[in-house]
Amino acid sequence: MEREANWPGPEGLIPALPKDASNASRHTRKFLDEILIEERIIGTRVADISMRLWGKEFSSPVMMPAFSHLNRAGLDHRPMEEYARAAKDLGIVNWVGMEPDEDYAEIAAVGADTIRIIKPFADKEKIRLQMAFAVKCDALAVGIDIDHSIGTNGDVDVVDGEKMGVLTPQDIEAFAGYAHELGVPFVAKGVLSTRDAVICEKAGADAIVVSHHHGRLPFAVPPAMILPDIKKVSGNMKVFADCSVDDGRDAYKLMALGADAVSTGRAILPGLLKEGAPAVMKKIRQMNLQLKELMGYTGVAATDQFDPSVLWYHGRHL
Repeated sequence: MEREANWPGPEGLIPALPKDASNASRHTRKFLDEILIEERIIGTRVADISMRLWGKEFSSPVMMPAFSHLNRAGLDHRPMEEYARAAKDLGIVNWVGMEPDEDYAEIAAVGADTIRIIKPFADKEKIRLQMAFAVKCDALAVGIDIDHSIGTNGDVDVVDGEKMGVLTPQDIEAFAGYAHELGVPFVAKGVLSTRDAVICEKAGADAIVVSHHHGRLPFAVPPAMILPDIKKVSGNMKVFADCSVDDGRDAYKLMALGADAVSTGRAILPGLLKEGAPAVMKKIRQMNLQLKELMGYTGVAATDQFDPSVLWYHGRHL
């Protein structure tokens, strides 16, 4: 369904997709919506949607997003802590984006298993310091937004007054190595090519997030479209995905295409800002039911047993 106007979702109006053809989110939504699913019902059983990641058990492969700065919204609740609380209560993985250490500490104190994603600061020592602080706060893993180096003017980006830097393969290797010295996995977020996936795998990354960061790159290839090729070269890395994961059906499609887990962001945002953790939990539970339903209809008993041949696109198997 191509959304040309605002349409009602579970938490209120969800913004329409922009008509600008350069907007990557438009193409991502369209590609996901045109993937069809083949039924394989004979011999199926009720699916187990739990997953194991880095020695820990989680109730679902649907994860929180790496939101940033939501506590600045002037609300009567603190959204960053609220969605962390939802993650803890649901037993799923939490992610946090660009936050100063003092704010990150408050989010981490909620107690959710959290992956901290750090911007690619030009000051690389700041990256190391934030990685170390996250580990001090019991982070599940640490990582870097590798796709946040270049701004819309073609120069290095500046975020909240902080100058970003361009990462080399040697930088990725050094940061992955430092994370391992600290005793946690390293994640590269924003991989959108087999080239970058191979670089990350060779550099020792433990996981990548296949993402276009809600369309930072004009005309960016949809993560779902390139995911199978990236999976083939991922080696032992975990492969996560995000962008336009609006419901459990989107999660199913991405996992069938090779994702080990997915993050949902803008689908939980209206409820998060309005009601906090209860609305987020309601939405994630709905997504889990949708995911479990499709797994049952297609003979997928567990989250490590997806089969891409169940998917069809424009009359052909994907």
